[in-house]
Amino acid sequence: MRCPFCSDVNTRVIDSRLAADGDQVRRRRKCAGCGERFTSYEAAELTMPPVVKSDDAREAFNETKLRGGMQRALEKRPVATEEVESAIIRIKKTVLSRGDREISSSLLGDIVMDELRKLDDVAYIRFASVYLSFNDLSEFREVIDRLEKEPS
Repeated sequence: MRCPFCSDVNTRVIDSRLAADGDQVRRRRKCAGCGERFTSYEAAELTMPPVVKSDDAREAFNETKLRGGMQRALEKRPVATEEVESAIIRIKKTVLSRGDREISSSLLGDIVMDELRKLDDVAYIRFASVYLSFNDLSEFREVIDRLEKEPS
């Protein structure tokens, strides 16, 4: 790794520890050229499978788009940002653990709905109304009735 102070490529690791709930490795390094110490972080780079839309178009998994959709559903709801980020991590882990080369947008939507259900019932209904394309009040009522019957 290149030293951020003098750009020397000769650095050595003097300490390693797990960071970020074990998803990253924190390394303390020392530059052989200038003697400065610095910290680097190392994480596995996992490639998310492409998303297959309902019209068979394929697009790259977009975490920003996922986060935006969840935030719109959670707007003005009492859910902490950390909880949303944890849900996004769980969604990504679920998708990766399936081992599929690609994932359908409908399956991804179901996974997102499961996570929103755990976070907030109102956000779940908001997301479902768009995702399931509700046409009238009876469809809203069905989802609300199902929510009331299921334990949280």
